[in-house]
Amino acid sequence: MTGKMIDTAELGQMVKRRRSELKMSLRDLAKVTGISPSTLSRIENGTGKPDADNLARLADWLGVPVDRILHSDKGDVRPVVYYPNESVPEIVEAHLRADKNLTPEMAKALAELFRVAYYQFSKSKE
Repeated sequence: MTGKMIDTAELGQMVKRRRSELKMSLRDLAKVTGISPSTLSRIENGTGKPDADNLARLADWLGVPVDRILHSDKGDVRPVVYYPNESVPEIVEAHLRADKNLTPEMAKALAELFRVAYYQFSKSKE
């Protein structure tokens, strides 16, 4: 049987990165999402798997559809869909993940390199 699975490590990185960008503490995020700080910490560390309600709350807070966080267990490449509130690094990361010529590890590494460079060069224009 095939279905959708949560990539807990990827979700944790997404939450941690966004929380850091917004300069929020775990307690701040807990107040906004209604998810306990301890659960958020486990999710960020990749050791906790959110239930459906918490997954929906985090997707809403991240500004992405739940489907962006779910992955097919068949390894199928998903189409890249743009969402208006996503940043350029998030869009580039989605494209890299969809590239069938890259392993998930390669896509992740390239996305992180792009993210660092993008923010570095964006700040130099200010």
